Amino acid sequence: MAAMIEVAGLAKRFGAIQAVDGISLEVKKGEVLGFLGPNGAGKSTTMKMITGFLEPDAGTARVCGFDIQKNPIEAKRHFGYMPEGAPSYQEMTPLGFFGFIAGVRGFSGQEADDRIKIASKRTQLESVMYQPIDTLSRGYKRRVGLAAALLHDPDVLILDEPTDGLDPNQKHEVRTLIQEMAPNKAIIISTHILEEVDAVCSRAIIIARGRIVADGTPGELEARSATHNTVSITATAETLAQLQEPVSSLNKIMRVDIDGNRLIAVPAAGADALDDVRALVRQKGVSVQDIRLERGRLEDVFRAVTTGQSAGNQSAGGAR
Repeated sequence: MAAMIEVAGLAKRFGAIQAVDGISLEVKKGEVLGFLGPNGAGKSTTMKMITGFLEPDAGTARVCGFDIQKNPIEAKRHFGYMPEGAPSYQEMTPLGFFGFIAGVRGFSGQEADDRIKIASKRTQLESVMYQPIDTLSRGYKRRVGLAAALLHDPDVLILDEPTDGLDPNQKHEVRTLIQEMAPNKAIIISTHILEEVDAVCSRAIIIARGRIVADGTPGELEARSATHNTVSITATAETLAQLQEPVSSLNKIMRVDIDGNRLIAVPAAGADALDDVRALVRQKGVSVQDIRLERGRLEDVFRAVTTGQSAGNQSAGGAR
């Protein structure tokens, strides 16, 4: 399947600052790509170049086969873009703003009305359609920007911090909407909220200092964490003290750490020690709150690749 977003060697410098330094990536239909990085890493600058709002110093970006620099009108027909801050005309109501966007997109009459109705319903804006945008909360303003990006039902969505400023319920609603749209679109989501990756992304790229430092599925990235495949026992300090020596003696266990009310058993490379640890706890007849196999923490990997540390340079108990 051909990629719907193709980026090759994008670079951008602002004075002495190399904001983006040779970013290359592809996103296919059905993929939701989480674009992660610390503040100032180059996420928004990259998205502005992909969407044609900023001219690159080097490299190319293609959307549905159209070069954003050579064929900007054709490329922009195929994507919806919600930039950082979701700018809009603050004195307009959402209804008036969407009518303006519909006209720019070439829709009029009943078709424009239908598209506005669908976009506002999907983003749950019906109750504020007649209020000036300037009077809306930050969360509602973000949803106005998202609805504008969805209005023409594009093949590609490029969303910069789509859940920024939303309350937990609103975040859930937006994530559910993204999941519903994902099979028929290629989507890039820029975010610094790591839980967003688990919630909606099928793949994640982490950038730092304008370069890609990690690329993989959430599971592949989590597997790089020091806590991947460790066994965690949650219990009282007294119970953990009773278990520490016996768990350490198990053949598959390489090391045991105590971190507060958790015992973290680090297995030998490739070993699955969960069943052995559970059998030992049953044999000892002690009461524990929880026993689980840790899949790894994306937070550990993010911190490691963006700071240059090793993802395994801390004890499993210290990486929380």
